[in-house]
Parts: sequence; C-alpha cells; structure tokens
Amino acid sequence: MKTAEIKKLLLDWRVALLIVLIILSVVAIYPHFENGKLTTNLQYGLDLQNGAWIQLEYRAEVITFTTDGSIDELVANLSKSLDTEVTAIDATHLEIRKYYTQAELEPYFAANGATITSYQQGVSKSTAEEVKTILENKINTMGTKDAKVNTLAGLNNVARYVRIEMAGVNMEEAREIVGKQGKFEIRIQTTGNETDHVLWGDAITSVGTETKSATEGNVWSVPFTLSESGAAALRDAAIKYGATTDPESHHLIMILDNQTIFDAPLATSAAASLATTPNRQWQATTGTGAAGQAAAETLKIHLHAGALPVDVRIAGSGTVTAEQGTQNMTTSLFAGILALITVGIVIYFRYREPGIVLPMVLINASEMIILLGFIAAIQFQMDLPTIAGLIAVLGTGIDQLVIITDEILHEGKVPSPNLYLKRLSRALTIIIAAAATVFIAMVPLMVMPLTTLQGFAIITIMGVLVGVIITRPAYGRIIMSILSK
Repeated sequence: MKTAEIKKLLLDWRVALLIVLIILSVVAIYPHFENGKLTTNLQYGLDLQNGAWIQLEYRAEVITFTTDGSIDELVANLSKSLDTEVTAIDATHLEIRKYYTQAELEPYFAANGATITSYQQGVSKSTAEEVKTILENKINTMGTKDAKVNTLAGLNNVARYVRIEMAGVNMEEAREIVGKQGKFEIRIQTTGNETDHVLWGDAITSVGTETKSATEGNVWSVPFTLSESGAAALRDAAIKYGATTDPESHHLIMILDNQTIFDAPLATSAAASLATTPNRQWQATTGTGAAGQAAAETLKIHLHAGALPVDVRIAGSGTVTAEQGTQNMTTSLFAGILALITVGIVIYFRYREPGIVLPMVLINASEMIILLGFIAAIQFQMDLPTIAGLIAVLGTGIDQLVIITDEILHEGKVPSPNLYLKRLSRALTIIIAAAATVFIAMVPLMVMPLTTLQGFAIITIMGVLVGVIITRPAYGRIIMSILSK
C-alpha cells in the first residue's frame, strides 16, 4: 500500500479504535522485568500457582412449614427451645441456624402447632451472601492476596457450601485463616458460671485499630461499635442481671466456635452509664505488653471480620503445589500459542494468500491482547477455565473472520465497493446472530454458582462483545483495503 492509503486506513475510526484498545491493554498488562524475571499485572488463580482451597458446609437448615398460628410466635418459641437463632425467610420458610436433623426438629414444630413439609440443609441466599462478605473481610484483614470466596447455591436459593480459594497460601495457613472461623456470640454472666445470650456478631458494625493507653498502664484494647439494637440488647441484659450495679460479678464473654476468646467485667464507668442509656462505643481490653498486643490483634480480626451467623465445618480441602502450578501455566501458554499457529496454518491452506492470512492471525492475536488487558484491568484471576475461554474465543473468532472473508470473496471474485459493503453487512448480520446465541448460552454459567465455570463464561462473553463491536468491523475495513489491491 502507499503511505497515503496506510494513513487513511489507520485513521479509520474502526481501525483506530482497535489500535487504541491494544495500546491500553498492553499498558494494563504492563509486561516488565522484576528481579530478573518477566512480570505482568495479570493475577493468577489457584490453578496456576501454589495455593489451597477449602470448602465449608453450613451447619444449618432451611425448613418449609405450615402452621395455623402466628409465625412470630413460632419463631420466638423455636429460638428458645432450640437454643439458637431462628429467622423467618418468608411466610412458609424458616432458617434454623444450628444443625438438627428433620427427625429432631419435628417434635419441636409439632409442639408449636406447625408441620415440616420439606427439609434442606443449608442457609438462605441472603445469609450465604452475609457469610461471603464476612469471610472476605476476614481474609482481607489477614492481608491474604489472590483469594476468592464463592457461594455454592442451588436453584432453590438454598446454599449448602461456601468455597474459599487462596493462591500462594499453604493448607495450614488456609485452615488458620478460614477453617476455624465460626459462630461469634457475646454472652453475659448471670449467676455463678451461668451465662445468657446477649447478641450475635452481626450487631458489631465497625471495629477500630488496636491501641495502647498511655494513661491507663499501657493497656491494649480494641475499640468497636454496636448497632442500635445491639447496644439496646446489651443495656437490657446488664440491667436485668445487675451488671450495672455489680459489674465484677457479671462478665461479658465473647465466644467463637464454642471457645471463649474474651472474658472480662464491664468497666465501672461503662456499667454506671448503662443504667440510663445504651452505649454503642466500646473498648475490649486485652492486657499489657506483647501478650496484650497479640491478644488485641487476634480479637480485632475476629471482631472486624464479623461473626458467621451460622456454624460451619470443613467439608473438603485441597492444595496445588508450586510445581503443579508452574506446569499448568507452561502447558496453558503452550496450548494458546499452538492454537494460534494451528489456526494460521489451516487458514493458509484454505486461502493460500498471505495478504489474507496475516491480517486474520493478527486480528485474532489482538483479541487475545485486549481480553488479557481486560483481565488485568479488573484484577480478575486467571485460572484454567479462563484460559479455556481464551482459546475458545480464539477458535470462534477465526470462524467469524472466515465467514466475513468467504462472504466477500463469493465465487472467488473481488466485489465492487458497493457490493463489498452489502456482503460485509450480510456477514456481520450472521456473526451478530451467532454471537447472540453464544452470549445467551454463557449467561447461565456466569450467574449460576458453578464457580469453576464462571471464568470460562465471562471471558467467552467478553470475547464475543470485543469481536462484534471492535475487531470484526476493523477486520472488514482492513480486508477491504487489501482486496482492492
């Protein structure tokens, strides 16, 4: 081509947009050398580096029931008799946040004039999302990077499992971070060793950084804030059991997984103020010196992460070694390069014209760069399903370029400009219809809790959108300039 023709082609908005996106993608990927190794901004998931995964099972159940009485009264009675939190999901479903079999629950329901019609282990969708948020907060507080928390829920919106994947973390660390996380509760000492429930961990709305008081003997403490309802519940319990007048005999006890993690009386000033008004701002003191600081840091993690509203147990776990992760990455890179080379060979034997084959291969490669830039920009973790999605996009992309080329070169003749535009329009119509089919097929995989397939679905959909909006129109303009010669 002449310089003027090349300049005109590059200034065409379709080609210019493609070039701009490629440049922005390279910037987002940011390939550079660090410590003598080629590094990028791409985030690799558990499949491509060493790490661990843990699957937790909810120790709770969702009950479908019928009753002629009051639902509120049923919930209150069950909460008391089952010694756990029972919540009404809707008019016919209850969530019991403690593990019981159906046979164990039926007498309690019968005693309250209700009947169980179905039983499913797990929690409601809203509770599952709450657990997910709490675990994500805890993982972030621990400073763990490259972690994913996914809820595994069925079509009935009952979730039985939550899966946590942590790249760069061994199994021992993974269990320490999430495996011991459980139900958090604050209780008050009544008489002797007896205690009574005050509030659950979800009443804690915010947690501050551990601090050391210079005016009170260098005591370490953790500040935290209660919700209005939580503050009111604490005040009512303190008044009921006499903690406002005798705080030393009525300790506040924080319990995680049935293990006491904090046990101390109310401060005298705080106890006196509770007699008149609820207090939302609190300080949990943990002692002095290094031991007090370590206890404060641990307590902050539990408080900051919130409390899981239900008990959980580890239902499964696994690890990916560094050697296996490196092997997976090398194999994936080889598969991608081999796929691109194979595509180039096949289309060369089809057209036997380098002027057609080269633009097709470059357009295909540009799609990969744009998708990798998108992955890097949103800090999406690359795993094996994601790489499978990239290879699938590469294959479907070349199919669509062949459709455009064959439509334009109908009967092997280069069409006139007007006929060219008509054929290109017809080819793009076919491609858009095919892309819409792929999009519709991938949406369920993207929104359903099939965590191992979400990356595949997301990348496939993004590849379809990039192809239809960016690369296909640009290829149409490029091939027109080439065929005109």
